[in-house]
Amino acid sequence: MEPIHKLIRIIHYKNWGFEIKHEEIKMNKKEPAFLIWSAFTLGGDYIGDPKMAWRICQKRGIKPEKADSSHSVCSIGYSKKVGKWFGWSHRAICGFKIGDVVKKGDCTASSAWTPEYLKKHPKENKSLSIGFKAKTLKDCRKMAIAFAESVS
Repeated sequence: MEPIHKLIRIIHYKNWGFEIKHEEIKMNKKEPAFLIWSAFTLGGDYIGDPKMAWRICQKRGIKPEKADSSHSVCSIGYSKKVGKWFGWSHRAICGFKIGDVVKKGDCTASSAWTPEYLKKHPKENKSLSIGFKAKTLKDCRKMAIAFAESVS
């Protein structure tokens, strides 16, 4: 059975690029409902809790997006304010600019997946080789994706 969501309130922060939804969620008819606050992009993609959205969007000036269309959570984004691509999870955040290089021990050089899983699903490995240098913003985005994937 799917949880029942009842929207209580939406607070729009259009200048910062996100909105906060206050919802009542009921897992089934027998269990009591609980309240939750969640942040979403203006396009409806999940960012995280309101505090995380404020730190990412307002404080750092990042426009969050999903690293892949199949994902359910935004984990990368670009900040015009500082000219960097960022990757993050609930545990860590890191920005990447042109000229950055992947070094031994960097999160961008490793995967969160086990070697056994990657053997069966090699396309899931977003890690970059040591020595990879960001020459374009597209390369910086790759670094942000690799970072977000490694700390997820």
